[in-house]
This record gives sequence, C-alpha cells and structure tokens, in this order.
Amino acid sequence: QVQLVESGGGLVQPGGSLRLSCAASGSIFSIGTMGWYRQAPGKQRELVAVIGYGGSTNYADSVKGRFTISRDNAKNTVYRQMNSLKPEDTAVYYCNAVLKVTITARRTEYWGQGTQVTVSS
Repeated sequence: QVQLVESGGGLVQPGGSLRLSCAASGSIFSIGTMGWYRQAPGKQRELVAVIGYGGSTNYADSVKGRFTISRDNAKNTVYRQMNSLKPEDTAVYYCNAVLKVTITARRTEYWGQGTQVTVSS
C-alpha cells in the first residue's frame, strides 16, 4: 500500500512563507515525477509545480519566482517552499507522485490527502 503524507499547511499572513513536505511510503520500486497541485473553492484542481527524478522543474506562471519545489530521492520526499504568499494562493494543496511498486508494474499516479493553506490577514 502506497501512501503520500503531506505536512506543513496552515494559516499565514499575506507576504509570509510556508514550507510543505510530502513523503511517499510503502512498497515502492521507483518514483518518477513528483509534484504539487491545488484546488481553490469553486475552481478546478490546477498544477502548481512538478519535479522530475533528475531535478528538472516546471512551475505554473502564477507561482514562478515565489515557489520553489525540491526533492530528496533517498527519502522519497518532495518539498515546496512558498514565499511572498498572496490571498489567491489559498487552496487545498495536493501532493502527487507517479511511481512503480515493482520493476514490472506500470507507472501509477498517487495522490496525497491534501493540506489546507490559507493566506489571510
């Protein structure tokens, strides 16, 4: 059973910072792309940032220059540092990973349970 466990959400004032982490655990052979998505009330889930196994990254235009995604492959963990937070960053943030549970298994997408980030004064 594979689990993605997120931590680090909460309430922060505009202009503040938060660091989120997501650890993958369970029977895992290899992990490819890891990333973060978010869903604000009344909106569709959208990509925030993704990172490949080798460290290549892709960011949504709305967070470029403010968010930084990184990963520790030895710990099967992905991080996101969020700076200069804005009220429009308020959303539930979901961790995502594409991984294989065995050498012969197909790549499968897994999601974390989501963590709330609220930016408000």
